Amino acid sequence: MSDPLADFLARAAAGLSPDPPRPDDPTSNPRGDHSLDPDGSAVMPPPPHRRAAVLVPVVRRAEGPSLILTMRAANLRDHSGQVALPGGKIDPSDPGPADAALREAFEEIALRPDAVRLLGYLDPYLSGTGFLVTPVIGLVDAGAVVKPNPAEVADVFEVPLPILMDRERYRLRSRSWQGRERWFYAVTFGERLIWGVTAGILNNLRERLYPEAEPGDVGRPAR
Repeated sequence: MSDPLADFLARAAAGLSPDPPRPDDPTSNPRGDHSLDPDGSAVMPPPPHRRAAVLVPVVRRAEGPSLILTMRAANLRDHSGQVALPGGKIDPSDPGPADAALREAFEEIALRPDAVRLLGYLDPYLSGTGFLVTPVIGLVDAGAVVKPNPAEVADVFEVPLPILMDRERYRLRSRSWQGRERWFYAVTFGERLIWGVTAGILNNLRERLYPEAEPGDVGRPAR
């Protein structure tokens, strides 16, 4: 019988970047929702881009790996009430993206940095508001305790990894934003809608780790 966590870790070792993008790496054409526009008319936010990092926290569960997500507090100025990954701006005092992601995860959901094993990095993702986000993938200890900081997070919940790694669940949607049509990925989980930057990053994780997976394949050994 296959071990879903072992399969995930093997795929992560093969599919993730071991090092984060350096500050001097070219970022003239990063991934982002602008790249989803079917007619190619979307405008990419111009540089300089503000640097940020998010933690993509995968946690071991008896029934298989799941991924921790948050619901942003309603009082926040940006992206209030949306599903998000723990993270935020990279401060000058942060040695790198992983440090920023772990710091923000501790501030937002009290996830201790020593409860996270870093696995690697995804492609930088450029948000419509000009943040260049570095996703940091981490394996969270099964016994780790998380608690939302009510000033920033309204709720913390988990989604089974197979749901987020199923390409059939990703739907391309659009809505008018600042006078233009904005295209983005969206995934539903119960009554929750995961969309925008968060869904784009999770879809990139799916592309990296399960590029050929058919529905139901996630958790099975790679062929």
